[in-house]
Amino acid sequence: MSAEMVAPAWMHQQITAEQYDSWSKEQCSGIEIVDGMVVVTPSASPRHNRLARLVANALDAAGGADWNADTDFDVRLQDVPLTTRRPDVVVYRTSMIDSAPMHPENVLLVVEVVSPGSESTDRILKPGQYARAGIAFYWRIERSAAGVPLVHTYVLDPAERTYRVGDVHTGVIEATAPFTAKIDLTHL
Repeated sequence: MSAEMVAPAWMHQQITAEQYDSWSKEQCSGIEIVDGMVVVTPSASPRHNRLARLVANALDAAGGADWNADTDFDVRLQDVPLTTRRPDVVVYRTSMIDSAPMHPENVLLVVEVVSPGSESTDRILKPGQYARAGIAFYWRIERSAAGVPLVHTYVLDPAERTYRVGDVHTGVIEATAPFTAKIDLTHL
């Protein structure tokens, strides 16, 4: 006996912001919406999640009273067509802690941890989307051939709505922007 996989109807049509906002947290878990279409995102590895949590905790402490850092929530990049991404780490205005959806004007920094299968998305697609949305800073974390995390930092050129290449940190992040932070990632 064989079982046929039938994708739900919502995977074949564009989703509006109103439709997405009516879905439960469980329905929104494990997906992103790009140009109105549902994109399923696989579960991250424990190493990936630990790295994101370490970075979020350090950025939360470094952000002071004005900025929070968290993992696992949506950033609404645009309403039409709906594009909602779920960065690995989001630094956002403390005053917006109860806001949903989170909009780019309240986001200072997004961090993506590259996993097998997300290379093109995290290196090309997401930075372009975040820059066009006006998010001031983007960090991409990858594993070097030696296994040490490499952190690539980018700063928004607001006139062009693209990112300029910033510093690359190996193992230990010693950032001065968007605020001073030292994050040791060598002991994962």
